[in-house]
Amino acid sequence: MSRQVTLGPVPAGPPATQGRGWGPRRVRLLGALTGVVLAVVVAGAVLWLPHRSNGDAKAAGGAVPVAWERPVVGASGLAERSGVKITQVAVTGGGGLVDLRYQVFDPNKANALHDKRTPPALVEEQTGLVVNRTLMDHAHHGPYKVGVTYYLVFNNPGNLVRRGSMVTVLLGNAEVQHVVVR
Repeated sequence: MSRQVTLGPVPAGPPATQGRGWGPRRVRLLGALTGVVLAVVVAGAVLWLPHRSNGDAKAAGGAVPVAWERPVVGASGLAERSGVKITQVAVTGGGGLVDLRYQVFDPNKANALHDKRTPPALVEEQTGLVVNRTLMDHAHHGPYKVGVTYYLVFNNPGNLVRRGSMVTVLLGNAEVQHVVVR
């Protein structure tokens, strides 16, 4: 006796069940919720970290290091001690930068601005915030020239130095208090 076999379609597997699985709608919803949570975490970190940075900002309790302290002078005293005159302190870059401009009167005295023991800095007088990081570590190199205006651009952590703020400028061999920020 011969047996005949007929070839036909093979079943693909067990029949699909009707349950509450992960459908496309739920996967999209889960992805959207994950994205929102991630965005909130990143935004919180961005807002929180500048206030925790030790290099850019110190609260009033962490004032200017003792080694940076200099004699307090007026505008004319700065020219006598450091050979420069402050021409402007202004908030720029949408509030994220502070621009300090100074004009050189005595290049020999102005060379004190290059001294690593007395780096330039600004202190926001109301909060005690110390701003001492220049944008991309910029600093003038080389000899100063009489009558030329030079600049330093500082990072403004948390945009805490604002127009109208009073700052103390540490520059060269002296510091000038109560300079109004434009």
